[in-house]
Amino acid sequence: MWYKYFLAGVFLFFVGAIIGWCIEVLFRRFFSAKKWINPGFLTGPYLPLYGFGTVGLFALSQLPVNTGMPALDAILVILIMGVAMTLIEYIAGLIFIKGMKIRLWDYSKQWGNIQGIICPLFSFFWLVVAAVFYFLLSEPLLALTDWFENNISFAFFVGIVLGVFIVDMAHSFDLSARIRRFAKEHEVVVHFEKLKETIYDKVKEVGDKHPGFILPFKRLESLKDQLTAVKEKFSSATAAKSRKSSEKDDNPKENK
Repeated sequence: MWYKYFLAGVFLFFVGAIIGWCIEVLFRRFFSAKKWINPGFLTGPYLPLYGFGTVGLFALSQLPVNTGMPALDAILVILIMGVAMTLIEYIAGLIFIKGMKIRLWDYSKQWGNIQGIICPLFSFFWLVVAAVFYFLLSEPLLALTDWFENNISFAFFVGIVLGVFIVDMAHSFDLSARIRRFAKEHEVVVHFEKLKETIYDKVKEVGDKHPGFILPFKRLESLKDQLTAVKEKFSSATAAKSRKSSEKDDNPKENK
């Protein structure tokens, strides 16, 4: 029955979204920002990109590829999965940058990046994720999905999570609309993670031990003031780059 497949897909979406959120929280704490920052666009503990990715990887892992060589079959499926994840990442990033004037992540410092949205390094990471998924996770998730379809009463809890998710989406899109108005007025693209880091640092400066992990935009001053602080940082960085470029042009020896 179709509704079972739909509910199983929603179930897989939230499994991937929640696990992805946990991974990103730890990554920011220990490798990038070195702070406990709630990643992503939403407030709750889930990242839709990973949710859609999990559903996509699960579907692609079941592709009936049969070249007669199992090793080649696995390589082809993993390549398709890796490309699909890179494509999902690019589309999601492009939608937010072009449609909402919000940059959720920034690979502009990475070699070979395209618009700062995707880059070879993270495409390689997606291939690694695809390989891990194919060899280690596809079968357990298939078994988990079968269990869910045979215990459809559990859909009640999935429905509750879905309801909370929809409310979260509405709240987050209202927030993004205000950010978009500010971004269009000042002709900038707001770096969402840097905005959160700025709020975190400001809260710490005033001695607050609870920097607003769940609702960072409720802290300190108004959202407009928070956005202005980040805009000034971007403006300073842009000015510094312009000065360096100007100095290089004025020095003919450096251009040789």
